[in-house]
Amino acid sequence: MVPRSPTRTASLRWQHELVTHTRPEDGMAARRLLELLSAGASSDELARVPADSATMQLAMHIRRTLDAHSRREAELTALFATASDLARLRDLDAVLRSIVRRARMLLGADVSYLTLNDHSDDGSTYMRVTDGSASALFQQLRLGVGEGLGGLVAQTARPYATRDYPNDERFDHTGPIDRAVNDEGLIAILGVPLSLGERVIGVLFASERRPRSFSPDEVALLSSFADHAAIAIDNARLIEESTAALAELGAANETIKAHHESLARAQDAHDRLTELVLGGADVPEVAAAVASMLGGGIVVCDADGAELGRSGAGRVRAPGRALSRALVASRSAGKAIAEGDVWVCAVMAGPQLLGSITLTGRPDLADADRRLFERAGVVTALLLLLRRSAAEAEDRVRGELVADLLTAPERDPATLLDRGRRLGVDLTEPHAVLTLHAEGVSRARLASVVARRAALAGVFAEQVVMLATTDRPGELACRTAAELTSSLGRPVTVGAAGPASGPAELARAHAESVRCVRALLALGRHGHGAAPEDLGFVGLVLGDRTDVEAFVRSTLGPVLDYDSARGTELLRTLRAYFAAGGNLTRAKDRLHVHVNTVAQRLERIGSLLGADWQQPDRALELQLALRLHTLSG
Repeated sequence: MVPRSPTRTASLRWQHELVTHTRPEDGMAARRLLELLSAGASSDELARVPADSATMQLAMHIRRTLDAHSRREAELTALFATASDLARLRDLDAVLRSIVRRARMLLGADVSYLTLNDHSDDGSTYMRVTDGSASALFQQLRLGVGEGLGGLVAQTARPYATRDYPNDERFDHTGPIDRAVNDEGLIAILGVPLSLGERVIGVLFASERRPRSFSPDEVALLSSFADHAAIAIDNARLIEESTAALAELGAANETIKAHHESLARAQDAHDRLTELVLGGADVPEVAAAVASMLGGGIVVCDADGAELGRSGAGRVRAPGRALSRALVASRSAGKAIAEGDVWVCAVMAGPQLLGSITLTGRPDLADADRRLFERAGVVTALLLLLRRSAAEAEDRVRGELVADLLTAPERDPATLLDRGRRLGVDLTEPHAVLTLHAEGVSRARLASVVARRAALAGVFAEQVVMLATTDRPGELACRTAAELTSSLGRPVTVGAAGPASGPAELARAHAESVRCVRALLALGRHGHGAAPEDLGFVGLVLGDRTDVEAFVRSTLGPVLDYDSARGTELLRTLRAYFAAGGNLTRAKDRLHVHVNTVAQRLERIGSLLGADWQQPDRALELQLALRLHTLSG
């Protein structure tokens, strides 16, 4: 059974009263009124029916009741439609705009707006969205707790309405709020809370620019709408947060994926480089592999800055102060350091610097590639350690051969020659023997540095000895001393002898080179290199293979050649001059010539021998050469 509506019940009750208490003519009027009401006639149409006042009042009451119910039904329909629309929205800004627009339509207001509570601040509420507003000052309004109508609604979670806000003393009027309200021209205001359970998230307003009394039904309508709106706002926020969380999760997943890929790439690169090293690859091959992986140029240097290998680097500037600082920083930090458009990574074995690896052509190096570059430094360290171990082993073998060669050259020369051939050194070929002395540098380090320049090198009798293929041992000694002094930062003195062939001659040449280096040290010529023939008469005294004729020629050659070509007596004059103790008068008596003639001859001798021929050291060499010339006939 369908329940009767209140309106139908009242109509039936009124018909019963009409039938039981009215006259026949009044009954006709009542019937006419019922027909009009049934047809939905307006109040004006009802007023034109002739009827008594009681009947007319009852008809008008029924008309107003029906209008109120129709209006309420329309409002509820609009409310449910609005709630349905809000439920379909996902974007928070779109939800907020829809709420204020619908609120304005529901109440037929001039302006509607919405404020949200700032829970992260001091609990104040700020203007978020407006509809129908024209004032920029009003659109930027912020209300403190309890301030104005909106602040009171937010504080108490109860709706408030005013017909005339500017003159309503119930509210806490503040300067900023009143100026904004006046700038917008608002008079009547209705505010209802946007609540989620016990928590107020904001306030929804409907306002007029003229006085208006908001009825309880309108307050209830806007309150119901605010309840739906609060849920829609919360849903939109949750959706936004979920979307943001999903986006963050996706970004995190991409980051993890990229990180995993970079780790896998780095691991593959590390395995590939390690296989190269363990497979016997040299430094240039490793440099080429790293350059291919990183798409740049690679240069590998040792601890002294000498280049060991490169690939794809083109022309790279010499390591200057900037790159040196970058290498120091990389060594301290344990990671690659950028210097301009160049990346530098120290190649370390524990605290020991083995060298450096430099990357060019990749100024913007991503983290994954930077880690790959640093892994290349680790693999390069492994390669250099293997090279060093192999070099040290070979140096030991070579050093043992040097020691055996110089200790007992006559014991088993054939075995010594065979050991030399296995090391790639033919000891039957002429070799110069150099003995090196350095203070402040360990013999092991000096031998290691010298090994790069020698056919054979080692430590013997607490000194470093090297064999080199050259027919000018003096020049090699001088050049070796200068280069090693510069690279090691300590004076390196080098004595040379030879060339010599075979174990026995090499041993004798070594003894001569030892006497030569001792002579250099005794003469205070630290950091110099020489062979006995470079030391003048001192070398003549020290040498085992004295060459008198060569010494005489190197000392008196220009004078001998001049006398031979012109038939002069410059050599006789030089003997007389020294025999007279440098006195011109006694010299001219010995020569039986005028003193001016002696002076002229001595001037010519000076032009041939050099201006320093009368200095004590040079004069001593000249006198020794004159004696040897006389003795040799």
